[in-house]
Order: sequence, then C-alpha cells, then structure tokens
Amino acid sequence: MATAFKTVEPLEYYRRFLKENCRPDGRELGEFRATTVNIGSITTADGSALVKLGNTTVICGVKAELAAPAVDSANKGYIVPNVELPSLCSTRFRSGPPGEEAQAASQFIADVIENSQIIAKEDLCIANGKLAWVLYCDIICLDYDGNILDASTFALLAALKNVQLPSVTVNEETGLSEVNLKQKNPLVIRKHPVATSFAIFDDTLLIVDPTAEEEDLATGTVTVVTDEDDRLCSVHKPGGSPLTGAKLQDCISRAITRHKEVKKLIDKVIKSIKPK
Repeated sequence: MATAFKTVEPLEYYRRFLKENCRPDGRELGEFRATTVNIGSITTADGSALVKLGNTTVICGVKAELAAPAVDSANKGYIVPNVELPSLCSTRFRSGPPGEEAQAASQFIADVIENSQIIAKEDLCIANGKLAWVLYCDIICLDYDGNILDASTFALLAALKNVQLPSVTVNEETGLSEVNLKQKNPLVIRKHPVATSFAIFDDTLLIVDPTAEEEDLATGTVTVVTDEDDRLCSVHKPGGSPLTGAKLQDCISRAITRHKEVKKLIDKVIKSIKPK
C-alpha cells in the first residue's frame, strides 16, 4: 500500500514524513548519510580518493603534467577540474558528451578552487615563465544518489592531499627540465573547502544531504562552501525557491559544523596511512 502511494503521490508521501521531522530513509532532517573516504585508491594517478556519501560514490584522480605557463601569468601553474556523470552511475544520464548537470558540477568545482584558494597557483610554478605543473583533476561518479557537489568537493580535497609531485629543475645550460622521481613532495594545501548541500521543500523546509529522489521533489537546492577558518567560500543556488537571510544564515552555521566533521574524518584517514 505504502509503495503504491509513494508511486502515485511521491510528494505527499514525503510530506507525511517531513511533518514528523524525519525522512523515508530514517534520517532526521538535519542528518547526513554515512560518509567514508579511501585515499590512494588509483595507483596510476599522482593522487586519488574515493568518497561515499550514502550510496553516492565518487572517485577523484589527479594527474600532474609539465607545461609552459600562460604569458599573462608567468608565475602560475594550472588546475583543470572535470566532473563526469557517466550512464553507468544512473539511468538519468546518457552516454556521450557531458550533459548540463556534469558541466554545472565542473564549473562549481572550478569556482570552489578559485574562491577558496585551496592551492596557490604560484606554488605550481617551477621556473618563472618557463615551466609549471598542470593538475588534471578528474572526478567520476560511480553511483549517483544525489548530492554530487558535496561528494565531488570532498573527493577533490582528499585526492589533492594525497598528491606527491617529483622534484623538477630546469637546466640553465640546456633549458631542459630534469625530473627526480626519487624525491617527491606533497602539495601545499592552503585551505580545506567543504561543501554542504541542502534541499528546500515547499519553499520553507530545509533538509541536508538530499538523495536523488529528494532533489527531484524539492522546490530548490543550495550548496554552501566553507573553510577551516569558518570563512564562506561560495554559495551556489541554481534557481528554485528563494531563501530568507535567516534561513541562509542557518545553512552557513550548519555548514561550519559539517566542515569540522569532514576535516576530522580526512585527517584521521591520512594519519592512518603510513608514509611510503
């Protein structure tokens, strides 16, 4: 009977749970799904991480290459993020060129990198005007069940903290780069941005970490990104229901609390990995 009601009137089905301050999956409105992270999952990448947020599973691989810096920013390297939502992760996505949601997620990640200053691009420069690192950050969703932005941001941060770059120098006489694979150094991570997403129900009710089903039924979504200094890095709100100042402030406060949980988890995982 409940299954039939959910199929015919999914929104009304959800509202009955929300009235009791809970959700069909048993969570409270402000409760996140179980979150796990595994660092160094891809041995062929320079840094990688696998993040699970409930059923949503995302893997991030970072590949570093050498290139000449741009003329207008001779002392800076590059960070190139790309989010893929392949057809294998959900029936809502098709094979072929990236869809609208994947492009929006890639742009979101690019904005987070820029606004949070997670890495200073100057740190990626090897020789001014001659040589710099390019970090290709490929984020691939393996299983989609909502809240792709939180999972992608977490996977990116964990993967960047796992990166080890070989020592590179430029020979003054020949002008060629010399790579020392025996001497590797971690990236300097200047900030730790963490995203926290909310779904808005009936224009007023906020629920955290929405599933795919909840995102479809919601009247809007908002994602807040904060760093370890409780600084607001960005607010991403793609249309939908408007938010009052008080509601937005509530989202920011919850995002700051969530940041501490995620940072604690990532530090614990990194500490557990013995240095090679």
